[in-house]
Amino acid sequence: MAEEGGSGRSLADKIKSPFHNMKQTLEESLDNNQHLRDAKIHLSHKKHQIGKFANLFNSQHRHDEEHEKRCDAKRTAICESHRFESFFPERDGNLVKWYVDGRDYFWAVSEALDKAKDTIYIADWWLSPELFLRRPPYFNQEWRLDQVLKRRAEAGVKIYVIVYREVEAALTCNSEHTKHALQALCPEGTPGYGNIRIMRHPDHNVFENAADMTFYWAHHEKFIVIDYRLAFFGGLDMCFGRWDCHTHSLADVHPEGVIHETWPGQDFNNNRIKDFQNVKDWKQNELSKADNGRMPWHDVSMGIIGPAVYDIAEHFVLRWNFIKRDKYKRDDRFDWLMLQGREGDDEDLVGVQRPSHPVGDYVLHPVHPLDSILELKPNQGTVKAQVVRSAADWSNGTLTEHSIQNAYSDIISKAEHYVYIENQFFITATGDKQSPIHNTIGKAIVDAVVRNASQGKTNFKVILLIPAVPGFAGDLRSDAAMGTRAIMDYQYKSLCRGPDSIFEQIRAQGVDPTKHIFVFNLRSYDRLAKTNAIKKMEAESGVSYQELQRAEAEEIMGEGIYGTVDVDGGRDKHMGRAKEQKKAEEQSDFKQDSRKPDYLEHATDVKRRFEASRNNSTNTANKADGAAVDAAGDKSDGKGGIITKGMADPESKVKPSVAHHAMAGQGSLMDEPWDDDPKDEVQNWIQEELYIHAKLLIVDDKYVVCGSSNLNDRSQLGTHDSELSVVMEDTRKLPSKMDGEPYEAGYHAATLRRYLWREHLGLLPPQDIDATGDINALPPGQDAHNDVWDKDESWNFVEDPLGEELWKTWTEQATTNTETFRHLFHADPDDHVLTFKDYDRFMPSKGIEPGHIFDQFIPPEDVRTKLDKVRGHLVWMPLDFLKDSPMAETGLQVNQWTESVYA
Repeated sequence: MAEEGGSGRSLADKIKSPFHNMKQTLEESLDNNQHLRDAKIHLSHKKHQIGKFANLFNSQHRHDEEHEKRCDAKRTAICESHRFESFFPERDGNLVKWYVDGRDYFWAVSEALDKAKDTIYIADWWLSPELFLRRPPYFNQEWRLDQVLKRRAEAGVKIYVIVYREVEAALTCNSEHTKHALQALCPEGTPGYGNIRIMRHPDHNVFENAADMTFYWAHHEKFIVIDYRLAFFGGLDMCFGRWDCHTHSLADVHPEGVIHETWPGQDFNNNRIKDFQNVKDWKQNELSKADNGRMPWHDVSMGIIGPAVYDIAEHFVLRWNFIKRDKYKRDDRFDWLMLQGREGDDEDLVGVQRPSHPVGDYVLHPVHPLDSILELKPNQGTVKAQVVRSAADWSNGTLTEHSIQNAYSDIISKAEHYVYIENQFFITATGDKQSPIHNTIGKAIVDAVVRNASQGKTNFKVILLIPAVPGFAGDLRSDAAMGTRAIMDYQYKSLCRGPDSIFEQIRAQGVDPTKHIFVFNLRSYDRLAKTNAIKKMEAESGVSYQELQRAEAEEIMGEGIYGTVDVDGGRDKHMGRAKEQKKAEEQSDFKQDSRKPDYLEHATDVKRRFEASRNNSTNTANKADGAAVDAAGDKSDGKGGIITKGMADPESKVKPSVAHHAMAGQGSLMDEPWDDDPKDEVQNWIQEELYIHAKLLIVDDKYVVCGSSNLNDRSQLGTHDSELSVVMEDTRKLPSKMDGEPYEAGYHAATLRRYLWREHLGLLPPQDIDATGDINALPPGQDAHNDVWDKDESWNFVEDPLGEELWKTWTEQATTNTETFRHLFHADPDDHVLTFKDYDRFMPSKGIEPGHIFDQFIPPEDVRTKLDKVRGHLVWMPLDFLKDSPMAETGLQVNQWTESVYA
């Protein structure tokens, strides 16, 4: 048929679509007119936004289109080809460095971040911008996390942050403040503007993501990738309450001056007394250091250089692109990240999408060619490493992966000598009869114990270290603690209560579980340095020590207390109306002004009033050291500011902490000075559980699994919390012993285990809070391997994990420590508390603060004599606690809808 007008359309076509020319003309007009084109794109975006409501009726909406099915099939094939069905392969040649407790880890992170050149990735459950990575805080303000990130952003480094967006009614991480504080660091017109991007997920906006809102589960990973050259991962969030050292002090009262304190503001926390209930209003959450001890924190993290860094980075890129798609698809502040090695047909593996009207750029990472990054080559070290994870549709946009559970179960079930676990939780099943618990790591433990016992290995051991109480506030006897008791109930049922527990399943096969499984907690003691000099100054000045500590926090972390306005105008909710607040730049740049903000002036005044009652003793001291001194006795900082120390007694011999006496080489506690009435000292002794937050598995001195994953369903099933861990095996061998026989141990696993056990036994020296010059506080590197502390006889003493002398010392010291804390403090939970009536009799009367000496009339020398026998922090887990009472009755808090949240 002849064509008309060169249009190429038949008469039939014209009859079917009489308005085709009009439509074509309109589209050409739209394309040629920018305003109309923008309107077209806007309408397209709005259509897709509204269309997301249809996802309410399609739970597979990320997996039902053909291209999505193809991608799922590729991922599944990759997982099936790898050990543990992980998406990631085993990688040879990694250099891995372990960090025990927060001091070394945060110092190493500060060094590595400060040297970043190109990109920084941070994924965290909770991130506190005002966290001090080095201590003491007053003298290390340049090492506050937000200041480190600000410096790097101003130097041109691109910083990408993903944090969990909490359900505010349930958790208090205040990711909103994290977002505002980080986005305010580099305002428009200043260096670094636009270089810090932060995503929060999951979305709780019903109008944007009604089908994908997740209320029960969390993004729980904690990892950092810097320049694709090194990474950090493990149990430590970069947030308040995590910084600690091997000494695990509880006290932070400083007669010599409040500027020497270690934990400012909300960083001084005790979850058992008062949880982070309202981090946006710090005064509601603040503990008095003069009356309470903090909850000490034990954790383990890792630094890595080598090919596995690429896999950790790939996981971040996938998560970034998934959240971009899920929440920020039409937000030009957030770019799509492309990954070298996952380009072209494989870019879907890292979640890259190319919609018709993309918003945001497509940026290729790393910024340098992969083959030019020497740190990714498989010749960095001797550790074989494999990234494993818990991931699913809601968290990653992928099909469910639970390779962490697979790794735990496989490695434990094949153990030949011992299994050592440090974890925040221990909730697991031995089969399919312990609903709502479904992970079967417990079955792997049963299988390992029974198999080894049947082979005549009478010394085979499973050693568990978990917290005495999950770290949530409240008296365990109260109704408010029902959720905490539910978690403890699940743990006891996993371990030793009921026919399906690990103990009873082992016993049913003719093996005595008490000969093979041993469960411990950690606990610490200290003394508050609330001397008569402090009490006198409180009375004379009208300033309490709590007000003094608050003033110190205001001076060094005021932005975190009073809130932040970010570059997009976002504001912390507690800040009130805009007209009531200074602009963000006025708050953050106050040091360049002629006057300080009102809250800083107030803080200085509080400290001056406190010091003034010392009758000019501070003035005399400052003149003696040659500093410029003003009329109030304050020393100039040389920058137009004033240093107010908040001193009570600069000559006091009373140490701010005596926790170091639980460690090696510290002399007798009996010789520790106390300037006041010995009877007053009795009131100042305190104890608290040392909270175990590590997520660590060591097996046979060969295998290590470390990361963010707890041992419970939330972390292990894959469909619940998102997690990232790494399985490590060192090909470097360490001549050692196992059960009295020569043994080739893996260097990484054996040195970490020996270090940890000596800390727990008090065989390591105490740590100073300043890590200057300590190689263990440096990032991983060829010239910065771990100092494994093989300097004394303790190195050989813990060589054989099954050695008779070591095990005798371990158990006897745990018994001594347990009995001491029971007799002096009535520390709970305890094996003598079988019912709630027992609990009422066991706990101190009203008027005695939690954690203090039970008998306030005990002779002071008796306290010292008993505490002088405490070494390290090991105590026995009270397996009989409340065994004759229902721990968690079914009701509003614990029922068929909520029980999976606790498990």
